[in-house]
Amino acid sequence: MQGVVMTAVALFLDLLLGDPERWPHPVCGLGWVVSFWERRLYLPQGFEARRRGALLCAVVLGTVGLAVGGALLLAALIPMGLELLSLYWLYSALAWRSLKDLTRPVALSLLHGDLAAARSALSRVVGRDTDRMDAPAVVRAAVETVSENAVDGVFSVLFYALLGWLCGGAFGAAVGAWLFKAVNTLDSMVGYGDERYCDFGRAAARLDDGVNFLPARLGGPVMLLAGICLGYDGRRGLRVFLRDRKKHKSPNSAHGESVAAGLLGIRLGGGGCYRGVYEEKPWLGDETRPPEPEDILRAHELLDASTALFALLVMAAMAAW
Repeated sequence: MQGVVMTAVALFLDLLLGDPERWPHPVCGLGWVVSFWERRLYLPQGFEARRRGALLCAVVLGTVGLAVGGALLLAALIPMGLELLSLYWLYSALAWRSLKDLTRPVALSLLHGDLAAARSALSRVVGRDTDRMDAPAVVRAAVETVSENAVDGVFSVLFYALLGWLCGGAFGAAVGAWLFKAVNTLDSMVGYGDERYCDFGRAAARLDDGVNFLPARLGGPVMLLAGICLGYDGRRGLRVFLRDRKKHKSPNSAHGESVAAGLLGIRLGGGGCYRGVYEEKPWLGDETRPPEPEDILRAHELLDASTALFALLVMAAMAAW
């Protein structure tokens, strides 16, 4: 039952505290590790750049594994130290509340009729240009952020904590969660297919696709079931999910987005500008009505319910083990 308690408490702490701005967050340390090794390994293009990019992934994962594991071994010298530090690592790996904290100001600004403030709040969350977005586009982008990042911000963390727990108890759960966070951070920093990272970042992008593959395919049906429990149109959600879940250049991103689009009855996706360059993307869902600011808050409800359901499945597996 220790894994069940640790998971439940970590989720409660994340829901209660989120990511306090005054606390140093381990992700900042991850960013430093990636930057440290990138400066020493980076090459711009070609096969050697791809090989160096794969080496970057290996050394970052090794560094993170040693750092997290070493800290846990030191903590084990203190009574309850291993359990408490494992709990902290798992709590700090979750992004449940932060997804809502980052997108709630977008909804509130739109509800108060302040489109400029909504664009500004959204620009802190997404990579696309927001300065010319109309209100429906702002809503779509915020809902996409919540539904897509539910996978790598919550579901995948819990999934790899579960795998780690099955292999090594509390120690394994913490290491598993943070090895996943290392992969996710690598992808966010060097995995973009732009000119600088088209070759060097390829391994990081492919690795991130691989580790999110199963959690995305578990998370989509979980989100659909959660939406049904909340009273949304499950038949429409299932139809859109089955039709549109593969309509994304990432093999994982559209699973959560397509479910949200179907349940809410709005279209997500479509093209957008990134650093002044327009990028075409397919539409997900059917536009049964225009997007509205309340859809962002509805996406938060879906996130809450699907997180609770996914966590129950993870804790059930821990208890059974």
